[in-house]
Amino acid sequence: MAEFVEGTERLAGIRPAVSMFGSSRAAPDSPYYALGERTARLLSDAGFAVISGGGPGVMEAANKGAFFGRAPAVGLNIDLPREQRANPYQDVSLRFKHFFARKVMFLKFATAYVVLPGGFGTLDELFEALTLVQTRKTRRMPILLMGQAFWAGLLDWFRGRLVTEGMIQATDLDLLQVLDEPQQVVDAIFAYYEKRGFEPLPEEREVLLNL
Repeated sequence: MAEFVEGTERLAGIRPAVSMFGSSRAAPDSPYYALGERTARLLSDAGFAVISGGGPGVMEAANKGAFFGRAPAVGLNIDLPREQRANPYQDVSLRFKHFFARKVMFLKFATAYVVLPGGFGTLDELFEALTLVQTRKTRRMPILLMGQAFWAGLLDWFRGRLVTEGMIQATDLDLLQVLDEPQQVVDAIFAYYEKRGFEPLPEEREVLLNL
């Protein structure tokens, strides 16, 4: 409960914000690191706070890009058996013991999800967002995958298995967009909110209160 209270109090004014995910194993000379940093810098300069998991790899790249931009860099760090190293590019830093409380913070304060290539943790966050949006347990928002080549096989499997066998509706795939360039991410988020603004609508505010 303390993690929910502190997270809500610290992040309440951090809006609009974009949650970014990707591999903790991406080295600073990795193309994924560079892509994350460029994307976060553009988002920050456009006025979006950038929320990451606070660790190394793409998380660090996201925080670094935002840290040197206009809007805050936020790190939601997690205590792990093998201690996660907090990256130094955090204007706002929180620490969690529980993954479920941390996940709520990623979703509750995000106006968009940007997902770069990553492993199980990245996929976990992606599927959590898809599930909650699909079941209307959180508000609909852009869920943007970066890297057509990386995600192509998974999306083919979605179409070939999940849709074909009736596990999901074909329209559920509309919850996702796949992009390659940082500016495309910024443009896609602005396009989504162009006619309605970034603040939650009254019905969305009710959903977020019960997230």
